Amino acid sequence: MKLICLDLEGVLVPEIWIAFSEAVGVPELRRTTRDEPDYNKLMAFRLEILTKNNFKLADIQKVISTLSPLEGAAEFTAALREKAQLIILSDTFEQFAMPLMRALKYPTLFCNTLKVDSQGKITGWQLRQQNGKKEAVRAFKSCNADVFAAGDSFNDLAMIEEAGKGCLFRAPGAIRASHAHIPCVETFTGFMAEIDKFLIG
Repeated sequence: MKLICLDLEGVLVPEIWIAFSEAVGVPELRRTTRDEPDYNKLMAFRLEILTKNNFKLADIQKVISTLSPLEGAAEFTAALREKAQLIILSDTFEQFAMPLMRALKYPTLFCNTLKVDSQGKITGWQLRQQNGKKEAVRAFKSCNADVFAAGDSFNDLAMIEEAGKGCLFRAPGAIRASHAHIPCVETFTGFMAEIDKFLIG
């Protein structure tokens, strides 16, 4: 059995924190896993800024409600699901992802959860598991699945390496340079071509 495991933000949908940053005019919130490899450090930084500015979960969700998948992403995932099983492995949160999942026709999603108090303030986060993307790929392989993994950020590299088959999608230069052995594509046409090579091989 062949599985396709993809990252979500920056690959199929816009980067939620960047969109929120632009909407509220707080440039510090543009920082993502494309910039910071340490996810817990990044989230602590984000929560500090949210608290300082008294931003609530509802404020972020309001911005998310205005977002759509990246151009071509819905068509890409629809075509892909006719060829193979698709699983989204993301470090986003279920409270963020569901409106965007609707637009992608609800592929299977493995992600994290936010801790929110009765006033709607985000007080913390709960990882599905440590190194969740890599561990999910490892578990799928233990079920004798052949896995192709792809993403665009530092936190996608471990799952791509674990799969042993995959590519980067529109990754920043620093990631491409440090992982030049992983193919990088810029378009959904090129993305599908890499997946087709995996499915045929």
